[in-house]
Amino acid sequence: MTGHGIPEAAPLNHLVGRVLSVLAVLAGLAALTATAQVVQPKAPEVQTATPLSVERASAGDSPDEPGPLATDLSPALTHAAISKAAQKVADWQLARAEPVFNQQWTYAALYDGLLAASKTTGDPRYHDAMVKMAARFDWKLVDARFPHADDMALGRSYVDLYLETRDPIRIADTKAIMDRLIVRPDDPEKLLWWWCDALFMAPPVLAKMSAATGDRRYLDYMDREWWQTSASLYDPAEHLYFRDSRYLAQKEKNGQKIFWSRGNGWVMGAFAKVLQVMSKDYPSREKYITQYKEMANRVAAIQGKDGLWRSGLLDPESYELPEVSGSAFFTYSLAWGINHGVLDRAKFQPVVERAWAGILSHIYADGRLGSIQPIDGQPGKFKPSASSVYGVGAFLLAASELDALAQNAAVLRPNKIPSQK
Repeated sequence: MTGHGIPEAAPLNHLVGRVLSVLAVLAGLAALTATAQVVQPKAPEVQTATPLSVERASAGDSPDEPGPLATDLSPALTHAAISKAAQKVADWQLARAEPVFNQQWTYAALYDGLLAASKTTGDPRYHDAMVKMAARFDWKLVDARFPHADDMALGRSYVDLYLETRDPIRIADTKAIMDRLIVRPDDPEKLLWWWCDALFMAPPVLAKMSAATGDRRYLDYMDREWWQTSASLYDPAEHLYFRDSRYLAQKEKNGQKIFWSRGNGWVMGAFAKVLQVMSKDYPSREKYITQYKEMANRVAAIQGKDGLWRSGLLDPESYELPEVSGSAFFTYSLAWGINHGVLDRAKFQPVVERAWAGILSHIYADGRLGSIQPIDGQPGKFKPSASSVYGVGAFLLAASELDALAQNAAVLRPNKIPSQK
């Protein structure tokens, strides 16, 4: 030591070196953490994949104090009652979401619902907002991680809007990406659609593109890939889809297999959208009908007493709240099946009536639709106030089919809204 307690030069240099080393390690960890949060690297202009944290933040929220539940809605299957509920939720969601519209799969489901809401309510605002959204993004899809199905989901709305005007610009980019997809050789090491949600994201786009262009190559490609996914993830005994291969051997607390509500909701919604545009004489159409009916019967058999389904379908006791996004997709798909003569009205109309009444019990006074599980890939827990745009999209799709059901039904039977638990 030198005078006044000052270390000699060599020890000082050693200490400084150690400090700099620690700082370098910390900086490296920070860089790795930042990198891990990015789903995909940026691409030019709007062609970007959103970091998961941003995607979650834009999709919805779960406030501690969402306010009181709505008391002005009726579960009666009448046009007036259904339209009122649809408009209340659509208005709330549009006001919150329009400033942050994006091209992600989360919003693609909302856009489907908003287009349907204009038909249900007769209010053009929702439709017009979709045209403005599409123009804002130059009618393009995200194309940063081809061939990921999620990035193709927005194509459903683009094709629907194209069919109104037949303006080629409205499907040009979507068609170009679908054209790349249908010539892509399969990877023997990995399924293209390796998670069941993917069946809602890309197959309806391919089916709609086939119907819009008259080119059956899109449908044939979809058909091949769909049944590869089914062979991997569909349980022929339970008549439900595993979310992905990670869950094939996992079990719920009660020993049952893990089947995620929204994952199976995505699949049921996909059946409705694909069968809607698939020609009656398509060779494998009956194969779709058979699996759809199997799932419809299974879903109806495990419906909760409140009309809804829990996040984990076969272990409802482990999940306190019903899960509204999966329930809404089930309701949409089952109502579609009744309307198109695929499902028996006498058996399934009471199921969708109970489900609709249950869903309405989770609408707040301001129009928030709650009890929607945030972005996930498995059963989970969440707050009663949790709302996300894809769940609202499913709700608005359900409303559109229930409105058709109400107007076609010979006898309408209103239900009382069950109390929220």
